[in-house]
Amino acid sequence: MDAIRECCAGLDVHNKTVVACILNGPLDHTPQKQISTFGTTTRELLRLQDWLIANRCQEVAMESTGVLWKPVWNVLESTCDIVLANARTIKNIPGRKTDMNDAFWIAKLHRCGLVQASVVLPEQLRDLRDWTRYRVKMVQAITAEKNRIHKLLQDGNIKLSSFITDVFGVSGRLLLEQLMDGEVLDEEQLRGLVKTKLKKKVPELMEALNGRVRRHHREMMRLHWDHLLYLEKQIEQVEARIECKLAPYAEELEWLDSIPGIERNTAAAIFAELGPEVHKRFETEEQLTSWAGVSPGNKESAGRKSKTKCLPGNKFLKRALTQAAWANEKSSNRIGQHFRRVRKRRGDKKACVATAHLLVKIIYSLMKNRSGYEEKDVPESTSKEKALAYYLKQIEKLGLTVQVTSPETS
Repeated sequence: MDAIRECCAGLDVHNKTVVACILNGPLDHTPQKQISTFGTTTRELLRLQDWLIANRCQEVAMESTGVLWKPVWNVLESTCDIVLANARTIKNIPGRKTDMNDAFWIAKLHRCGLVQASVVLPEQLRDLRDWTRYRVKMVQAITAEKNRIHKLLQDGNIKLSSFITDVFGVSGRLLLEQLMDGEVLDEEQLRGLVKTKLKKKVPELMEALNGRVRRHHREMMRLHWDHLLYLEKQIEQVEARIECKLAPYAEELEWLDSIPGIERNTAAAIFAELGPEVHKRFETEEQLTSWAGVSPGNKESAGRKSKTKCLPGNKFLKRALTQAAWANEKSSNRIGQHFRRVRKRRGDKKACVATAHLLVKIIYSLMKNRSGYEEKDVPESTSKEKALAYYLKQIEKLGLTVQVTSPETS
């Protein structure tokens, strides 16, 4: 392997220790090797920084071991040019595995330019990413609490969900409060609690509320209810912080929000994962789709391509993209047409990932051209033309010829 760096270092990061290896020497000679072990406290990491500066080493590579790389990155970011590598791509040859050998292997790969850098956004965007990811977890926690309340209602023979579409709407919440307080409602009181069209369902709601709610159900429901209200207040604060962090990037958010199926929260989650100037981090849109985990896998041997899954990619970005893809399932735009076209041949899940792949390419184009989304007129009939071309090709493979005529001419 040809060397391209005269002096570089490789770090093998662990929870308690960091093993560092420096390779220094001319490109056409075997480099000198220096290995030292440091702790992971701030004082020890500053000692590692001084050791690298004393050896005039600014090119550093390390593997992304969980979140253990972050303390090292925070200290060395100001003085070193750090490359964070995926542990899967720089895995050492099996056998004789030690921490020193791993650090030496990383340094040797980095000296030859074989370490592919992972995407690490600036600090303010990393903070935004933490907020958007935490919002997803809070939404999941709110859904879990609602499901627990649904379970208690069924256990208490309360069938509100049979007559109310959203039990946690305005009317449903008022009824749940009465249930938790142990109130006995008559038709007149019930009519004063429910809103809009539910007033026509008062007799059915009386039957639905006639259950066997015990004290146990009310106490458990009150715990879940209080936690649900707390989470809803917390998520409002989180969304306010997200909006504050997004204030400098209002234009980019408008571009993302203009894409069908992507609303404000989804646009914020996508932008937090990608950041601005995507075209500078990824040279082509194919690299971005692969990094996002929505690019088809490639597994070929002996001229045969085997079925394979997509790469894991960025799971947070992939979640937001697939959510936007499902939102376009029934839309009449070209994204929805693409979803339905793939679903005919491959099914729902394949169509969802394929549509997410299309959305990534659209996002890359918008961010590169600095413009909003513009709908293209793609008629649905193009699928018929493609189907006709496909069947004509299959007939030609059988050595047959066919003449196609439209119903008007025949």
